[in-house]
Amino acid sequence: MKFDAIVIGGGSAGLMAAIAASADGASVLLVDKGDKLGRKLGISGGGRCNVTNNKELDELIKHIPGNGRFLHSAFSQFSNKDIIAFFENLGIRLKEEDNGRMFPVTDKAKTVVDALVNQVRKQGVDIRTNSPVDKVLYAEGEVRGILTKRGEVFHSSSVIIASGGCSVPHTGSTGDGYEWARDAGHTITELFPTEVPLTSKEPFIRSRELQGLSLRDVALSVWNAKGKCIITHRGDMLFTHFGLSGPIALRCSQFVVKELAKAERKEARTTIDLFPDKSLDELVSETLGMAKADSKKAIKNVLKSIVSERLLPIILEKSGLDEQLTYDHIPKTNWQELCKLLKAFPVSVHGTLSIEEAFVTGGGIHLKEIDPRTMGSKLMKGLYFCGEILDIHGYTGGYNITAAFATGYTAGKSAAEWSNNASST
Repeated sequence: MKFDAIVIGGGSAGLMAAIAASADGASVLLVDKGDKLGRKLGISGGGRCNVTNNKELDELIKHIPGNGRFLHSAFSQFSNKDIIAFFENLGIRLKEEDNGRMFPVTDKAKTVVDALVNQVRKQGVDIRTNSPVDKVLYAEGEVRGILTKRGEVFHSSSVIIASGGCSVPHTGSTGDGYEWARDAGHTITELFPTEVPLTSKEPFIRSRELQGLSLRDVALSVWNAKGKCIITHRGDMLFTHFGLSGPIALRCSQFVVKELAKAERKEARTTIDLFPDKSLDELVSETLGMAKADSKKAIKNVLKSIVSERLLPIILEKSGLDEQLTYDHIPKTNWQELCKLLKAFPVSVHGTLSIEEAFVTGGGIHLKEIDPRTMGSKLMKGLYFCGEILDIHGYTGGYNITAAFATGYTAGKSAAEWSNNASST
């Protein structure tokens, strides 16, 4: 059988690519190795599906630190505002939550998945599930079609690879597409986990004394070997039995991975600022004032109103203060040290969870080999890429799915145009 375009992968990028490719009547085949489409999409956003982010474009790109600027052309064709309009035109009402995150008002990812799959069907796309692809067929520098592992051959002058990365493999993202890209001559930049919890061998982590402790509105910083701050993220975080998790730990993870890779470092230094709105001097003055106001109270009981009772003993011990001390007996140098720890509590990080346990895969198809205006290969005519297989990654908060939808739309539209031009010549 012959199609105008073939899309491999039924995730967010693949579904959008199929919709864009078939919008003007092109014949499109969508193949997926799983038994249903949109599996990763269905568990995204905690099962609610954060479909995009409503930030202005420049700010949006800043939240895609992994080559976000490459997306300027794709966003000019299909931006976050277009994504919002797209779903509302399908009858999916969206709502904006904190930091610009956009969710369906139903709070159900199934609403989004069903809308996309129904639109794919409505536009006449031929859907083949349980159809793993064996290889993409190339000849004389051009795409010829695909061969499935069942031995079926489907012909097309354009193929879109939207097979995802290596993260969350139970949804079907097992890195299959990298080999098809290599067969076409493409370079795969080193793959690494991003948006992934951090691991630590600190004694207070190993003892699990902080396990389950959640910190609200704090700042987590990553430092390089020369003592320079690489990145700081502010928000919520969580101590686990293996290290650090929560939104800001996930956002810092890619910087930890890169720092550990330098000269094969065994650990990276991170610090937690428990009072990001206060300077060190302000904190010293305020906490001493609190101790003076309750001068008969032990400092442990004074400070527990502003510091977690589980974290406080560790900070007191590190600063060399007896928790039973009262105001009149506080050594000023040690109190200064205590406040420094409140502003920069150190946690040595020794790694992250695996790429399979990460939310997002870093690395992928080298972007110098991709035309940003079409998502087309510069090495193989008729070959397109979109979604997580590309060397693009953003923070959680709707940024990765926005990149997937934008690159999917661009790839789908471009692939259909390529096939149309190929058939008319």
